[in-house]
Amino acid sequence: MTETRARAVRFDQYGGLDVLHVADVPMPEPGEGEVVVAVRAAGINPGEAAIRAGQMHAMYPATFPSGQGSELAGVVTEAGEGVTEFAVGDEVLGFSFTRSSHATHTAVPTSQLVAKPPQLPWQVAGALYMPCCTAYAAVRAVAPRPGETVAVSAAAGGVGSVVVQLLAAQGVKVLGIASARSTDWLAAHGATTVPYGDGLRERLADAAPEGVDAFIDLFGPQYLDLAIDLGVPPERIETIISFARAQELGTKADGSGTASTKEVLAEMTARVAAGEIEIPIAATYRLDEVAEAFAELEQRHTHGKIVLIP
Repeated sequence: MTETRARAVRFDQYGGLDVLHVADVPMPEPGEGEVVVAVRAAGINPGEAAIRAGQMHAMYPATFPSGQGSELAGVVTEAGEGVTEFAVGDEVLGFSFTRSSHATHTAVPTSQLVAKPPQLPWQVAGALYMPCCTAYAAVRAVAPRPGETVAVSAAAGGVGSVVVQLLAAQGVKVLGIASARSTDWLAAHGATTVPYGDGLRERLADAAPEGVDAFIDLFGPQYLDLAIDLGVPPERIETIISFARAQELGTKADGSGTASTKEVLAEMTARVAAGEIEIPIAATYRLDEVAEAFAELEQRHTHGKIVLIP
């Protein structure tokens, strides 16, 4: 029997974890150039928490009731008019610009999907878009050259884990700002851990006696100030989160939007499938456990990605 209802994460007002709930909703219908995907896995991200809390209202206002989620992997269940690239039963991964991936089903333009390589586990495929495309944009923004030293804040997080690997692959000396418990993983992926906290500036200076050439901030505005204090040129400082401070200081603020293309997604998917890039999975939760998933994420100590399994 054809399913007529779907389930999706919703919030009806800005607020904390308590505003999140899972609602029964009409089954999405594909528009022209779209397919409906039965979601098998969908990553969660700090930006979604900030949107839900109303912290990004000026830039990304929500319309209530609001859905949530930008990355997904799943199986095509219906194809809209004009779709020739994918067919019912195809396994795909990609991204949604309509805050709709935290659901059992969502409609997505085929221009935002690529075929899921069979060797990729669902949880990796569903968590691939945001860290990979954001990391791609962040690394491209600072234009690293072999032999240079680049510092990365939140280096063991979802995006940071990929940034570190992209930098190391380009022959860069990577200083990963993270907790000491991430030392082994970072070392195995080409980075030197510099523990965050009091005295960080001195530790970075000691680790890079010839100076830091570029800085990628994945955590907060204090790291932009630190980069300036270390003498890094503003044009070689990048943030994916501290937009207001970046504007004040004249640094870069390229996020996933500058690399959210099918071409970049396909390139990064191929690299993950080939084992060149690892996406650590910190935890998985059921769709009904979405509040618990974000509670863990919002502690800001996660190594890798947290994924919802509808």
